[in-house]
Amino acid sequence: MDYKNKISELIKAHVDLEINVIEKLIEIPPKPEMGDYAFPCFQLSKIMRKSPNMIAETLKESIDKEGFERIESLGPYLNFFVDKGTFAKNTIEKVLKDGDSYGSSNIGEGKRVCVEYSSPNIAKPFHVGHLFTTAIGNSLYKMFKKEGYDVVGINHLGDWGTQFGKLISAYSRWVDEEALEKAPIDELLRIYVKFHEEAEKDPSLNDEARLNFKKLETGDEKATALWKRFRDLSLKEFERVYDILGVEFDSLAGEAFYNDKMDVVVNELKDKKLLVESNGAQVVMLDEYNMPPCIVLKGDGASIYATRDLAAAMYRKKTYDFYKSIYVVGTPQALHFKQVFKVLELAGHEWSKDCVHVGFGLVKFADRKLSTRNGSIILLDDLLKEAIEKTLEVINEKNPELENKEEVAKKIGVGAVIFTYLKNSREKDIVFDWKEILSFEGETGPYVQYSYARANSILSKAENICGEVDYKKLSSKEEFELVKSLANFNNQIKLATDKLEPSILTRYVIEVAKAFNKFYNAHSVLNLEDESLKATRISLVKSSLQVIKNALELLGIDVVQKM
Repeated sequence: MDYKNKISELIKAHVDLEINVIEKLIEIPPKPEMGDYAFPCFQLSKIMRKSPNMIAETLKESIDKEGFERIESLGPYLNFFVDKGTFAKNTIEKVLKDGDSYGSSNIGEGKRVCVEYSSPNIAKPFHVGHLFTTAIGNSLYKMFKKEGYDVVGINHLGDWGTQFGKLISAYSRWVDEEALEKAPIDELLRIYVKFHEEAEKDPSLNDEARLNFKKLETGDEKATALWKRFRDLSLKEFERVYDILGVEFDSLAGEAFYNDKMDVVVNELKDKKLLVESNGAQVVMLDEYNMPPCIVLKGDGASIYATRDLAAAMYRKKTYDFYKSIYVVGTPQALHFKQVFKVLELAGHEWSKDCVHVGFGLVKFADRKLSTRNGSIILLDDLLKEAIEKTLEVINEKNPELENKEEVAKKIGVGAVIFTYLKNSREKDIVFDWKEILSFEGETGPYVQYSYARANSILSKAENICGEVDYKKLSSKEEFELVKSLANFNNQIKLATDKLEPSILTRYVIEVAKAFNKFYNAHSVLNLEDESLKATRISLVKSSLQVIKNALELLGIDVVQKM
């Protein structure tokens, strides 16, 4: 039952407000003793010409109380206490009936959402910073799908730009072909770093690199063949990491894909008299919007990030006719996207308002900075391996006889890392602390996975249960709080998608795990003489398992059956 809707209809029968307005006003009280839902009467004061306290008292006396344990007025608030047995029955039966689809809705039916995420640079290592965009984007992708949207996941690969001119120069001078075949990313990084070292001594190398990129843009056969080789080698490495993370994409159209689509953009901006010359470059002036000029073509006629992003936005609108186009890119790029979206708006594309930049913070390791240019990076592959190895050490210490230890360690270790990236507001920086990340206590991925395994262990022992389920018996505070948390899943998914913030769902699944453990620690499930209560509590355990599994799946994390 949708209690917010039911309460809205009950109130609507007595006041002159639209149901959707009433529903938005309904709150969840901060304390259970204040009710399960509350309606503030302040907004009715002008309409009914009474004090909010008097309105709350009047509504309390006149509203139909069927389906509610009681309705009370507390100052200006009308507080609703749902019938616990009915509430538990509706919630648990829906969870068990819907199973893996519990939490789904049709809010997004008929609407398409594009999500651009991950987008690593070709010929450069997949480092720990890339997991931020990958984890956030993957979670948003899954959540929008759950809401019924048609979602297109786009890996906008960094496979174009002057860095390829540098790499071509570096390849011609210092490549070790044997090393390139054996460990391509390592070798490409080595020669890329060497290029910058040598360019500091001989600046003419930078001119050569720009010339090489210009050749690439004009389709030079040799330059294009090298670029394609760099791309193929890199993609093979990226796919291996994506497999570990369980991440997939619908499109791998990177920057290079738009190379033959940029002239249209440039011509359109010229036709609309938006392009002007500035220091030899072609730019769109944005002074009146308190932004620096958006460079569309550099002085040598070469394209730039903005050119390709403008072309990509136009292509995506034409191809996908999106309802919303989301860019999961680091917060430092906020100005870039403001410029791009403003240029689209000035060009007359009203849909530019449907383009959204989703920023995120930095990843830190004991004050070390990440930089591909000088080679000071921490590879994601190494981070995930370390997480798995450390988890396996814990398993060998605490449960050495566990079956499939390596598989369990992988799910827990990788899940712990992903959980860390999604745990707090995405704009906050992450500082890695292995002790905290892999802890089975506190607000961590392993704690949630352990809660799932614990619940699963109960079910594995629940044989020959013959009692009749009676949801009225779930009357304790711990049981009802757990049921309420399970019922809140849909609301949390919608809130997370509305705010484009996976941490809302991460915090939610932590609260479900906490509520389950409070229930489990306070009440026996299997050692009961009352067979009916036993059967009812087992239903509660089953539904808790299902919700934890569904929530973790939306975060891109697997569950484990045993730990």
